[in-house]
Amino acid sequence: MEVVDVCAGRVRTQNLAELSPLLISLITEGISLNTNGSVYHPEEGSEDSEPEVFGTATECAILNFGVKLGMNFDEGKSKSTIFRVSPFNSRRKRRGVAVQLHDSQVRVHWKGAAKTILASCQGYMDMDNIASMDQEKISHFENTIDDMCNEGLRCAALAYRTYPEGDINRNEAFTNIPDSNLVLLAIIGIKDSCRPGIGDAIQQCCNAGIRVCMVTGDDLLTAKAIAMECGILTATSDINTTILASEFSSMSDAEREEIAENILVMGRSSPDENLLLLKELRKKGHVVAATGKGIRDAPSLRQADISLAMGIGGTSIVKECSDIIVLDDSFASILTVIQWGRSLYTNIQRFVQFRLTVSASALIICVVVAVHSHEIPLNVAQLLWVNLLIDTFGALALASEPPIDNLMRRPPVRKGAPFITKLMWAKFVLQVAYQVTALLLLNFHGESILKLENKSLDHAYKVKNTLVFNSFVFCQVFNEFECRTHDQTNIFSGILKNHLFLGTIIITVILQVIVIECLGIFISTVRLDWKQWLISIGIGFFSQVAGRFPFQAFPYLRN
Repeated sequence: MEVVDVCAGRVRTQNLAELSPLLISLITEGISLNTNGSVYHPEEGSEDSEPEVFGTATECAILNFGVKLGMNFDEGKSKSTIFRVSPFNSRRKRRGVAVQLHDSQVRVHWKGAAKTILASCQGYMDMDNIASMDQEKISHFENTIDDMCNEGLRCAALAYRTYPEGDINRNEAFTNIPDSNLVLLAIIGIKDSCRPGIGDAIQQCCNAGIRVCMVTGDDLLTAKAIAMECGILTATSDINTTILASEFSSMSDAEREEIAENILVMGRSSPDENLLLLKELRKKGHVVAATGKGIRDAPSLRQADISLAMGIGGTSIVKECSDIIVLDDSFASILTVIQWGRSLYTNIQRFVQFRLTVSASALIICVVVAVHSHEIPLNVAQLLWVNLLIDTFGALALASEPPIDNLMRRPPVRKGAPFITKLMWAKFVLQVAYQVTALLLLNFHGESILKLENKSLDHAYKVKNTLVFNSFVFCQVFNEFECRTHDQTNIFSGILKNHLFLGTIIITVILQVIVIECLGIFISTVRLDWKQWLISIGIGFFSQVAGRFPFQAFPYLRN
């Protein structure tokens, strides 16, 4: 943040040299005394001669403004004694101090929201003199504030009043600092620039079906200008998408419920009003994520479905009550959270679909053959091998799939939506039907299909069973490709980017070849010739064709 515009003495300027020495003295006095921040002045002769400021972003901007005016922070503190402080809060939107000067005078300094301070002023500093505040001048200052706000500046005002010492009773309540009949010193415009890439990030959120809502304590005009700059609002946005928090809270429950979904920008909002909007959105069934960094954001973060705290600027209380901490305080990082969250959800769906297919196919094949022929087409050792090979490497392959760009172009999953979608059920049924049909056909008619009538019964039986087992494994290998891209047209899309998936598939195939060709004695299999290997691979390949069918034939299942 940085102070980029100043209105003092009815003159709006960016050239600080135009301000009078007396006005500068009063402004720097107010800045140095009425602050929670601090300024560190390096020792003379040190390499870094620039003062360092500490405090909140707004405090730092104002302190830097004071430094530019020639403020000596420590000297200003030493020339007076602060005996009363009225701390800033989100409702009053101002902070005040009462200080005793060395000449026994008592001076009150206030700073805060520009229009709030302006309403308490009866005069203004016209360079070296105090001028009275009439309606024309009030309108002039209000228009100046509106102009600054329309330029996306956060407006603050500085004001003061001097009293003889006897007019202030130090024994009164701690916050009872006079706040009327003040003299306006300056209205300052603070620029809070949007971070690079924020517009693209918000556009990606919109593409992903996520509505970004700005709820801020800033003036509504400032909030609208910033929202336009970063893409939350557009030139065609409806007027009902922006609202003052006071208007929203004064509505009836029915009115709030009706308008809550349309709100994109809410200005002059307090923690209670933040929470009110959040509850209305949740009442409508929306999944609401809230971000925050200050203690005033804690109630909303606790009530949100997903709470995100800022890692750099966030307070410890906010971090404790948040689900996720954004380490770099960047909105773009929230997109990464969303993308990886969707990717994890999709990967779990992939593995569940894959595992259901493997289990259902094996179960149906074994039960049907056992009932019909009193035989077991897949023996215990083979089933153990399938579980070891397919479960371990299949889970690793599907769970390692990185996020794809397409994820951020899908609508979010609705609350209460079934985990297994219509498309997953359709693919599961057709995949199981294909595998069961193909492998049962091979089991019951394998000798004639493979032309093994001239072979011994024992050898023909072993070749047939080996081919059933091998084909079953290759069905699952190609099913992994299908499950990996269960909602995409091209099963090889982005496959070269996932080296782990490729590696697990290659290892699976190599181990299967070794088991069939070299270790058959352990799982009751025999070697296959190249034609039989091609048959196994062909049966497996056509399993993914069965999985593609519902995706291509019934587009409505994709949603």
